[in-house]
Amino acid sequence: MNRIYLDNAATTKLHPKVLEAMLPYLKDDFGNPSSIHSYGRKVKAAIEETRELVAEFISCDASEIYFTSSGTEANNFVLFGIAETGLTELNRKKLLTTKIEHKSVIDPFNELTKSGFNVNFLDVNSNGILVEEVLLENLTGNDISLVSVIHTNNETGIKNDIPQLLGIVKKYNAYFHTDAVQSFGKEPLDVKELCIDSLTGSAHKIHGPKGIGFAYVKNGTPMSPLIYGGSQERNRRAGTENVAGIIGFGEAVKLADKEMQTRSEYVRRLRQYFINGLSLLNSRGIKINETKNNSPYVLSVTFLPDYYKADSESMLMYLDINGIAASSGAACTSGTVKPSHVIKAMHNDDKLASATIRFSFSAENTFEEIDSVLEVLQKMLKNIKK
Repeated sequence: MNRIYLDNAATTKLHPKVLEAMLPYLKDDFGNPSSIHSYGRKVKAAIEETRELVAEFISCDASEIYFTSSGTEANNFVLFGIAETGLTELNRKKLLTTKIEHKSVIDPFNELTKSGFNVNFLDVNSNGILVEEVLLENLTGNDISLVSVIHTNNETGIKNDIPQLLGIVKKYNAYFHTDAVQSFGKEPLDVKELCIDSLTGSAHKIHGPKGIGFAYVKNGTPMSPLIYGGSQERNRRAGTENVAGIIGFGEAVKLADKEMQTRSEYVRRLRQYFINGLSLLNSRGIKINETKNNSPYVLSVTFLPDYYKADSESMLMYLDINGIAASSGAACTSGTVKPSHVIKAMHNDDKLASATIRFSFSAENTFEEIDSVLEVLQKMLKNIKK
């Protein structure tokens, strides 16, 4: 059986050039970057070169880039860092986010409520977008510290209009963060053009290694450390750096910079081909969760309960048995299958949330693979048709 991997929003395959770049730092160049001797200095220089590379990629200063262990840690680092410092220095304790964020944003905000912060989880419309009116309704008072809105949703690929939302938030002197883990390296991101305060990304979504992410934090943004015990990352993130991971991240960014447009155009065609095939299977019983400005890398499909006896766990098991890897959403729930909180927030319907599958692409996927997936889906739908 040929296996087909359509879960690239969870992680992507490591690029051979990334592995090649990492190997010296797993073997001969093993020095601790905090050491003052030549072994340490050589590794430290490589880290700083990568920091400059990532900074140039999103148009910021190298001093504004902080390497972390993942996109999840990067989000925690920013959210706790800005919120807690904002409370200490400015006595601001109101925080805003949306109901469709990744768990690495939702859970930190839930924790902050236990520390006395006032957190509002904002509704999105049926298209999965935070609209201007809802944001304005919640921008009340003079104690708003931080607003966090996801750039590209990890379950649907739906994108928020960050410049529009940011323009509103700045009138209230609040800081603005966006989780860009699903868009970094897949589309141009210019933080100076966005005028954003913080942004996060991760290497393993763009054919880099797992265990390495970053946070951009604009100079002047109030921040406190999340991890203590060392002076690394300018005293804001203690711990010996994941050197090989950072170097691999840099190589993945180089490749993304060179191939981003080509990859995007290819997967956009691939995604539309898949949608056309699904329409031929059942144009009324299959709903695509998308907007016109959707990421081409993610396809969220709901098998409508009026037509199918569908639940995501059974469907994913069927696909896996037939050699196809997909998911019901984020891969951060210890291998469990849970109804999509994103679809539930969009439609307030548990049945729709439980009947939704995410297919996500990379430039390594082929049209022949999509044909094979459609054949398997056709058989599956016959079995679950009402």
